[in-house]
Amino acid sequence: MQTRKDQELQEQIEEQYGYLFEEELLKEIEAVAVKRIVKEGDFLMDIGEPILFMPLIMSGAIKILSEDSGGDELLLYFIEKGDTCAMTLSCCLQKGKSKIRAVAESDAEMLMIPIEKMEEWMGRYRSWRQFILDSYHDRMEELLETVDTLAFMNMDERLFKYLKDKAMVNQNEFIQTTHQEIAADLHTSRVVISRLLKKMEHDGKIKLNRSQIHLIEL
Repeated sequence: MQTRKDQELQEQIEEQYGYLFEEELLKEIEAVAVKRIVKEGDFLMDIGEPILFMPLIMSGAIKILSEDSGGDELLLYFIEKGDTCAMTLSCCLQKGKSKIRAVAESDAEMLMIPIEKMEEWMGRYRSWRQFILDSYHDRMEELLETVDTLAFMNMDERLFKYLKDKAMVNQNEFIQTTHQEIAADLHTSRVVISRLLKKMEHDGKIKLNRSQIHLIEL
């Protein structure tokens, strides 16, 4: 007998993916998915951890970071509602350990799919195979954009793009963050970020409040 909790999960899956996946695949997702709820700042996955599940984001946003040999982080991209993570997919298929760190950008809900279903569904369901290929494509586009940002943009341009991206994924022009958190994501110093934010405020692009940035110029 289906419980109310099971029914709610079924309705969520059908609302999110009913237009995309075959009915049989939807039923399989309902049968094996584990729902996970995280709060802003929670770690979902860390570098070097074994990967047992692949996430499907149902709400909220997750930021994906890499780490250099010195332990400094660099923001790669955000994943949002309807997305999954290409890095996780790659490690799943290779049965490897995580090469990224995933942190909740906001409160989020996701469905955790056991990795053994990945290859099985790739062979059985055309819609799943297309979803995975499209996800790879989208994440690769974002990675290339990150590389271009690092190679060709000044830090002030990178910072403004970062703020706009955060506002977009959180669907809020008021960004809750600190100068130190921004510096960590952009692989620079807090002093540099503070100076550039002050300049942006002087130019009328943002308004600075305590642990909050109001993005005026979107």
